Amino acid sequence: MSLLLSNGARKLKHRDLPVLWFLTDEARMDDALGVLMSLPRGASVIFRHYGARDRAALAGKLAKACRARGLIFLVADDWRLAARVGADGLHLPEHAAARGPASGARLWRKQRRAWLTVAAHGARGLARARGLAADAVLLAPVFPTQSHPDRMALGLARATALVRRTRVPVLALGGASPHMLPHVRAAGFAGIAGIGFALKRKV
Repeated sequence: MSLLLSNGARKLKHRDLPVLWFLTDEARMDDALGVLMSLPRGASVIFRHYGARDRAALAGKLAKACRARGLIFLVADDWRLAARVGADGLHLPEHAAARGPASGARLWRKQRRAWLTVAAHGARGLARARGLAADAVLLAPVFPTQSHPDRMALGLARATALVRRTRVPVLALGGASPHMLPHVRAAGFAGIAGIGFALKRKV
């Protein structure tokens, strides 16, 4: 896995885009730090845990661990928290991306040269990502996923058609796993994002 991360990163204007992105989820994990510690150096972590009562404290703990392990750390939907814990960037769920980042978030991102990723579920979300000058967009769900079992997956063929019309690097979110990386990359994706693959890796 470490070789894929070091040699398979996509070159952006001023940095490499990791191919492996892990999203935290309080409903599916009781030890986010333990899962994070199992990730290979160079991976990226998007901290969600939206409903956690100790969200700020946990974000600080995970941000510190990511710095020590050489992982990129983004906070979802809260640029102030991202700034407070020294995060590497901000992730916007699709509903937040539709509003666009707040002026404070745009200023922080410019000063910090922070990452910006956004979520998308179709062509409109992908187009929005380009307008926001996002570093990457997470397209979901590409495959059937345990996180949203009632949501119909796009399927690789349909997702590939969307990716090929998009200039922003696209990450496959939902049901993807590291062993699928060669096929996903061949379809035009920059990498994969998810939850389940990291939980299995920890086990």
